[in-house]
Amino acid sequence: MTNIVSGTRRYLALFFPFLPAERWLRTAPRPPEAPLVFAEKQRGAMRLASVDAAALAAGLRPGMPLADARAQVGELAVLAHDPLLDHAWLDRLAQGCARYTPLVALDAPDGLILDIAGAAHLHDGEAGVIADVENRLARLGMTMRHALGPTADAARALARYQARPAPDEAQAIRRLPVAALELDAEATTALVRAGLKTIGDLASRPMANLAARFGAEAAMALRRLLGDAPSPLDPRVAPPPVAAERRFAEPLGSTAHAAKVLAELAAEAMEELGERGKGGRHFRATFFRSDGLARTIAIETGHPTRDTGLVMRLFAERMDGLADPLDPGFGFDMIRLAVPRLEALGASQLKLEGGAVKVAAIDELADRLATRLGRGRVRRLRPADTHIPEQAQLELPAIDAPAPLPWQAPDAGEPPTRPFHIFDPPQPIEVIAEVPDGPPQRFRWRRAFHAVRRYEGPERIAAEWWRRRDNGGLTRDYYRVEDAQGRRFWLFRHGLYDEKPDPRWYIHGVFA
Repeated sequence: MTNIVSGTRRYLALFFPFLPAERWLRTAPRPPEAPLVFAEKQRGAMRLASVDAAALAAGLRPGMPLADARAQVGELAVLAHDPLLDHAWLDRLAQGCARYTPLVALDAPDGLILDIAGAAHLHDGEAGVIADVENRLARLGMTMRHALGPTADAARALARYQARPAPDEAQAIRRLPVAALELDAEATTALVRAGLKTIGDLASRPMANLAARFGAEAAMALRRLLGDAPSPLDPRVAPPPVAAERRFAEPLGSTAHAAKVLAELAAEAMEELGERGKGGRHFRATFFRSDGLARTIAIETGHPTRDTGLVMRLFAERMDGLADPLDPGFGFDMIRLAVPRLEALGASQLKLEGGAVKVAAIDELADRLATRLGRGRVRRLRPADTHIPEQAQLELPAIDAPAPLPWQAPDAGEPPTRPFHIFDPPQPIEVIAEVPDGPPQRFRWRRAFHAVRRYEGPERIAAEWWRRRDNGGLTRDYYRVEDAQGRRFWLFRHGLYDEKPDPRWYIHGVFA
């Protein structure tokens, strides 16, 4: 078969067979004396979802009914299976493995796949990468099986199903059992009964015959495993367009020293952004600890920036507000700053009256408040492209709102055409008019009568044609009115008399 996948890619698959148990033991007050299993309800019965090494040695397997496991092993420690906590721990392991490559994919629920092409030279080759991974994960108490492969599917299958060594990777793949294809139980049983017990047995048969007899899914799984079809990797975090990192021979034990290094990395990133004519909107700092764990702190800005001082002030705000402070543990041995989101940022001319400086100060204040309080806590109003008054503005987070449209302003010397305070939804009122389609003379609102002394209108606003099905397509006639006490209101009649026999009146706003 012809391999269409580039031979330059190298994948490292990590398999954690006892991940739930070893994750639980990290925070357990003391290890259990009996074999430990995790159970959950499956198909109406309690079954084992995961086991530890002692339970596996006693013959217990995932999928076994809990009642059978208790009958087989008298002393058994049973805990509820928590896949969310397991996934969070797997994600932390993936975050720590990002020190080797930015292309780290979760192989849930108990594995990781790393694309280490181009990264092996930093650790004395592939063997150096594997030795470093084993050392760091052993410090975390993790049992691991690993394998290298030319494709992600091949590395994964070797890590999970390889039972005996082989002269090379190609022979190892061909010796794998057909279970490595991970088809459904019925298809796997059919392959074994047909005498096709290994991947090599399948590879020696014509692909068209396999697809006709066992289905296209089996043929595609085989092609991906052998490298005849691409097996793309879905990384946990996409590689950023701009990144800077620093590795240390001696780990940094001081958070203040790490912050200084982060400032140096920010200056390097800003220099590269300047060469590209771009500015950053999202900055992500990752602090890799020597024990294998990592901590990521991210900030955002409302506008593209290349201001190192601004970025570091936002990082300081975020670090000061952390509920769980940044802990160096045994020290940081690597710090990386990534800029995953870029936007064009050209040169700008400051206004003589300083207006641009004031706007920049307000934007910086919004960024700092959003970093401290949360991106959804600081919001601003943006005009929308519609003539329906209650829909003419949107309330969006200040940090990620799009470029604003210009607000409609009245002509110089003219009063505002819209009140500053608008009721949403409009409030119903009772109106007395001289003629049915004429201006209001008196109206009652909130149990109080108002005599109209002056009015201006009507301003007719028709319904948007694509929304007429929702609101009935009624036209609005707006009036600006002033009562005998000098209070000004914004009223409208919802519907013309040829559209509705008895249109209702509403008050939509109050002028200051």
